[in-house]
Amino acid sequence: MRTPHRTMAVVALAAAVTTAFAAVLPAPLASAVGPRDHRRLQAALERAVAAGAPGIVAQVQDGGGHWFGSAGLSDTATGRRRAPDERFRIGSTTKAFTATVVLQLAAEHILGLDDTVEKWLPGVVQGHGNDGRRITIRQLLDHTSGIFAYTNDPAFFAQGVGAAWFQHRFDHHSPQELVRIAMSHPPYFAPGQRFAYSNTDYVLAAMIVERATGCSFATELDRRIIRPLGLTGTSLPGDRADVPDPHPVHYSTLFSSDPHPVVVDATEMNQSFAGAAGGVISTTRDLTRFFTALLGGHLLPRREQAQLMTTVSTDGAGWIPNTRYGLGVFSQTLSCGVTVWGHGGATYGSWSYVMGSRDGRHLLTAQVNGDWSGLRVFDDLLTAEFCPAASS
Repeated sequence: MRTPHRTMAVVALAAAVTTAFAAVLPAPLASAVGPRDHRRLQAALERAVAAGAPGIVAQVQDGGGHWFGSAGLSDTATGRRRAPDERFRIGSTTKAFTATVVLQLAAEHILGLDDTVEKWLPGVVQGHGNDGRRITIRQLLDHTSGIFAYTNDPAFFAQGVGAAWFQHRFDHHSPQELVRIAMSHPPYFAPGQRFAYSNTDYVLAAMIVERATGCSFATELDRRIIRPLGLTGTSLPGDRADVPDPHPVHYSTLFSSDPHPVVVDATEMNQSFAGAAGGVISTTRDLTRFFTALLGGHLLPRREQAQLMTTVSTDGAGWIPNTRYGLGVFSQTLSCGVTVWGHGGATYGSWSYVMGSRDGRHLLTAQVNGDWSGLRVFDDLLTAEFCPAASS
């Protein structure tokens, strides 16, 4: 149950965030240009479309300047081009939002990062070798819990592939159901042993937020982040199946293994199967604002900011190469040796990536409205933006 004291703390936090961050918010996009030459980045966008992506957008913030570029189409049937204000599904980039809410609660001493899952969710993580008494909130956020990823359950995964997706695209999935699926499998390893990316971790983290505050996770997200930062294009839609206008068509191959798969419009779907692990809708503008605030230290006190950026190795996990994972953010070392920070995400018909300098002053936010291009597109964009020209 949320107390008046906690309500006042959240109101004070929101006011502090709004005041402290107002001076560094990127200005509204028009035909603004930043202090850098972005011809290499624009060329990378065009290469992505030439290689088969339907459309791609990128927004750059670099100190006081900002730039927007695009290539390809939002809708291949009508010829509508990509635009700066489009909303899209951001997939696992959602995790940075979820971790921030948890870290704010830790800063307010409402919960502790070293609290066990069992303390907040008694009896939820158990069976088949799972033990919530041995897993901490910190281990959920940095994916060292060892808990099985429910998305890897064969029966669950099969419902989202090919023709089965059309039968299940509007299904509702509760967090409790998703965790029960995970609990039907043994853990990958003992808690804290190593890194294994699992959406179950973040579903549990959001359930803990709800238990600790007495409010829905969506309410806490809105009160703590979306409204204070003025993220007018950002939402956690729950069971709502559409993406609010304006938006690109989300083109998907529905995980087909066919070398020449049929591409379908996957824009409308119930993404409760991802929730706090991957269900947020946003825009390039809003994502730039959020990560500028987060990496710049405007959303968390110094102690929690340090926890956010404390990373574990992802080596051997079959995850994104050359990365280390923190609490809802990760670092990535590019081929030229430059290290950038942020998060990325993929879902049906959409890949998003937000990466930049550790202090958040130089950021690249990008999205592709097709799900088959993969990470190589973003590697090209990051190299163009952050590496010296001789390294491209």
